[in-house]
Amino acid sequence: MNIAVHSPTHGVYFDEAFETLPLDEVRRHQDALWAAHWPYLRAMSAFYRTKLARWAGRDDITLDTLQEMPFTEKDDLRVSQENASPYGDYVACTESGIARLHRTSGTTGRPLILANSARDAADIARVGARSMWAAGLRPEHRVVHCLNYCMWTGGFTDHTILEAAGATVVPFGVGNTRLLIDSILNLGIDAISCTPSYPALIEQVLRESGGPAPRDLGLKLGLFGGEAGLDNPELRAAMEEKWGFAVRNANFGLSEVLSILGGQTDWTTDLLYHAADVVFAEIIDPHTLARLPIEAGTTGELVCTHLRKQCQPLVRYRTRDVVTVTGTDAGPDGRSAWRFRVTGRTDDMFNVRGVNVFPGAVRLAVEALPQWASGMFRIVLKGPGPYDRIAMRVEAANGLPVARWNDAAARIEAAVRERIGASAAVTIVPFEHFPRTEGKTRWIDREPA
Repeated sequence: MNIAVHSPTHGVYFDEAFETLPLDEVRRHQDALWAAHWPYLRAMSAFYRTKLARWAGRDDITLDTLQEMPFTEKDDLRVSQENASPYGDYVACTESGIARLHRTSGTTGRPLILANSARDAADIARVGARSMWAAGLRPEHRVVHCLNYCMWTGGFTDHTILEAAGATVVPFGVGNTRLLIDSILNLGIDAISCTPSYPALIEQVLRESGGPAPRDLGLKLGLFGGEAGLDNPELRAAMEEKWGFAVRNANFGLSEVLSILGGQTDWTTDLLYHAADVVFAEIIDPHTLARLPIEAGTTGELVCTHLRKQCQPLVRYRTRDVVTVTGTDAGPDGRSAWRFRVTGRTDDMFNVRGVNVFPGAVRLAVEALPQWASGMFRIVLKGPGPYDRIAMRVEAANGLPVARWNDAAARIEAAVRERIGASAAVTIVPFEHFPRTEGKTRWIDREPA
């Protein structure tokens, strides 16, 4: 059976043949895909013919051999595109083979131009639809898609993912939140796809306009991506209570690798790795750079290699996402995908008195105290570090009296210290001090020393 071409089963699984494949058989399938992809890569990518010159003449390169090879960094891609605009010399297809262009958000530097062939786009939609289906999206849903369509992958390409899952898609984009509220009510929309930050902005507009309570909008499913934090049970519970929808992180991925690599389902808040037939995943020790086994308890940086990408294939691409493997056994629904949590990023980590601190861990501490804090905050880093403590500005919970702000600061400082093992210095600011946004929320403010 060709498991890359299928029709949805429209039952428990979107793609039963692959989603229930035992992991040892998944690996054999990956080996076959790589054996076909390696000759294409070395023939078509000038970038990798140079970077992997020591190996380019060999026919015996396997997925295990990758451990001998250098990593690809995001800066490598930026330099490549600066020198060979717009696609870079790591492009591996002709202009006639390119069907779609996107651009990264540029939140960690100069945006990249992303090229996809028609087959690349189909792979993205197929893997993403697996994730959306596992998260609960079905053809009977009407889902409003509220991510940026202005060249960002999360806009149009994720729209095609929602359509591939069979749902009716309303392509709303970002901005004009009042019109969005009217559309949800008037069109009977029952699912929303957006960043986890966006519901706070919708809630603010509802409150200011005297509109209905969030749960009265009738949304039943929230499909989120673009930010961390949804594995925090306190945050999920608060969102589900306020909105009345099931909360799913259905959209973990990287634009330059694959729009969606993993997502949650109804029986776990961990992420399932849905992309094993398109992207080979390694986990490495970020200090020694050695490959680690994908088994429960392993923590390290996620590294990705394309297995069938045509336009801009990557080999050993360092995502900078730190993940912890939580399980490799099949789930209660029969899905065989290994499970993981994203615990931080190596490029936003900072050091406090010898403790490595990730903003995502700080966020978990703050969001666990909804009676004291709204969940919005900024970490203030003055100078290059290392730092004596975590300086923070934290927004008070809605309705918290000013007289209780010192208590709130003390509670948050204690929560951060307990979770992370580093001291914090918290300044409380008023509710809605920080702007709500349709896009990604910034958690760190860097200031001169």
